[in-house]
Amino acid sequence: MKRVLPPLSVPAAAALFVLVPALLVAQPSLTWDQVKARFEAANPALKADALSVDEMKAAETTAYLRPNPGIGLSSDGFQIAPHTTPGVGTHWLPLTGNQLVPSINYLHERERKRELRLQSAKEGTHIAGSQHEDLERNLLFDLRSQFIQTLQAKAVLELAKADLAYYDKIIEISRSRYKAGDIAQIDLDRIELLRVQYEVEIQAAIVNLRTSKIQLLQLLNERTPVEQFDVTGPFDFSDQLKPLEDFRQIALDERPDLRAALESIQQAQTNHKLAIANGSADPTFSTWYSYNPAFNNPFGRYTLGASVSVPLRIFDRNQGEKQRTLIDIDRNKELTDAARAQVFSDVDSAYEQVESNVALLRPYMAQYKDQATRVRDTVTYAYDHGGASLMDFLNAQSDYRAVQLAYLQLIGSYLIAVGQLNLAVGREVIQ
Repeated sequence: MKRVLPPLSVPAAAALFVLVPALLVAQPSLTWDQVKARFEAANPALKADALSVDEMKAAETTAYLRPNPGIGLSSDGFQIAPHTTPGVGTHWLPLTGNQLVPSINYLHERERKRELRLQSAKEGTHIAGSQHEDLERNLLFDLRSQFIQTLQAKAVLELAKADLAYYDKIIEISRSRYKAGDIAQIDLDRIELLRVQYEVEIQAAIVNLRTSKIQLLQLLNERTPVEQFDVTGPFDFSDQLKPLEDFRQIALDERPDLRAALESIQQAQTNHKLAIANGSADPTFSTWYSYNPAFNNPFGRYTLGASVSVPLRIFDRNQGEKQRTLIDIDRNKELTDAARAQVFSDVDSAYEQVESNVALLRPYMAQYKDQATRVRDTVTYAYDHGGASLMDFLNAQSDYRAVQLAYLQLIGSYLIAVGQLNLAVGREVIQ
């Protein structure tokens, strides 16, 4: 049995027509973890670098391949002199008695050359993997910075809208006072003219927010319209910091660029061992088969032969490569010391920046924000009741906006500094 639904009324159909597109367009705001997951899955620079690690992995197979055997075919028994047959005369028979001798040879590598090549290739893969993690570390810092800038732009836009809504109430009160004869026309005009500043601030905040979203979408490699894209997250600070030594130790354990430098020393040592092994002589074993009916021994027509050839490493014993790889070990050790010093410098600088921002934010949170709000409300109340001048009222409004905007900018600077500290440490130690 078919169930027949009742037809929709005209108002219901119109409401459905309006709501369905809005529901389709609306998308939930993305958190930092969701943005990070999308970035790791879709960023083309990160994906391209991951493929380079796969290339290094494929090179391990090449490094461990054995030398290919060789086959040969030689011919013996060509007749140089003409053959004379009685009663027939002289004629050439160059192929008479010609014998084909097939052979096979194989180069045997000594001194664990294959194993050392494989070890060096694996260490190269580890280095490439650490460098890939380091690239991801730097790109995540860029992503985090853009994420914070988007949150800051949203907070500034909300502040501008709240200021405009508050000022509109003041305008309404001022118009009522003008009608009652409490203020002059010129004062009302000045108050109404200042509204354009709030409108400019809102438009500038909208442009900054859209620009931040566009740059964030570029990092995510998404083509979502800006109007349908939004992010959310805490835009605040914490004044609790671990000691500097804790961050230093975490950085020494976690920084992928330092790990890559240490792995480069290991690979350089393996390459030096390989250079020594490549200086040794590798024998080539050969064997062949021949059929020669010209032997006096009637049972010796089928013969097998074998030989071993060994190159004499008199002049070329791979001396240059041995010396180069030995120097490369020292070079990588020096680069590792430089990388370790850079780690300490990065951590110390970022830590000081975070501490500086926290020191600036504490009085804003404890005193300045509330004071600015209290002064604005008090002066506004006094102005509404004729107890303060227009200049006092405008100055209070300006001071309030300056304090609130400075606070938001300091929060953004703090979160960027936290991202810098996470970058210096090698992982997210502070959210």
